[in-house]
Amino acid sequence: MARFLVTDYDFPDLELERRLFREAGMELVEAQCRTEQDVIDAAAGCDGLLVQYAPVNARVFAARPQIRIASRYGAGYDTIDVADARAYGVWVANSPDYGVGEVATHALAMALALLRHLPQYDRDVRAGRWHYTTPGPIRRASELTLGIVGLGRIGKRMAHVARNVFARVIACDPYLIDGDFPAYVQRVDLEALCAQADVVSLHVPLTDETRGLFGARTLARMRRGAILVNTARGAVVDIDALLAALEAGALDGAALDVLPQEPPPAGHPLLAHPRVLLSPHAAFYSEAAEVELRRKAAQNLIDWARTGRPRYVVVEGRNGIGSE
Repeated sequence: MARFLVTDYDFPDLELERRLFREAGMELVEAQCRTEQDVIDAAAGCDGLLVQYAPVNARVFAARPQIRIASRYGAGYDTIDVADARAYGVWVANSPDYGVGEVATHALAMALALLRHLPQYDRDVRAGRWHYTTPGPIRRASELTLGIVGLGRIGKRMAHVARNVFARVIACDPYLIDGDFPAYVQRVDLEALCAQADVVSLHVPLTDETRGLFGARTLARMRRGAILVNTARGAVVDIDALLAALEAGALDGAALDVLPQEPPPAGHPLLAHPRVLLSPHAAFYSEAAEVELRRKAAQNLIDWARTGRPRYVVVEGRNGIGSE
């Protein structure tokens, strides 16, 4: 019987996963791992891992050679070291398309909330100030340019839902051919995007190339008074550099669903900044999206045990169940 470990989870329960594996005739082990050693200890006798945030890398694969697959809850898979997985012949799978609409609409909602100064209006009304000019001037969205960094599934959806809101949509993605850009999206490089966009929305995975991409140098290239929206990965943005740009008046605001450290420590300057809008890594979430995420991540393991291959492949492994 195939045996799998849920390394960690922040869902209210795992009843959905228990049912799927029970119906498939497979065993599920549950843990709340925080370190590689936690994963190693919990994974004894397991053939694969269902991973949320726990780190999975060469140390885990070396200690538990029976593990042949790691499936991640999410489209991103930066908690699993794919180079290490490839070196050990371990399959890596993900859930790439479960919450595309949710993330895109969340990003657009955050952008519009800042453009319309909704957080400031809310604070002012609660403080007894009632006038449409209290937050200062507001620009007309239909005269502004939206810049999208990363035109994958979510970036494309963001362009689609936002194209009738903004005057123009531009995007930067060096890994797409011209034919993959929708007709209503103008292709530009990152420097041109920063110079032209009034709203910059990030939709890139976290890689060595994108880590810290929006640091002091890139932020300095952004159009004065622009807004930055990040629903991708927290480490794509250098938070200290972002705060400095906000304090200097170079940027009008920032909307962040993801942070390098989640949750942020008490007293962090982001928490009190009047022009920062925060949400708790929630852009992916709707009840339907969460069910789809969990089902697809679990099904990767079930499919692999039955056929030797998960549905959503990130890294191809080389050995079957029970191999070492």
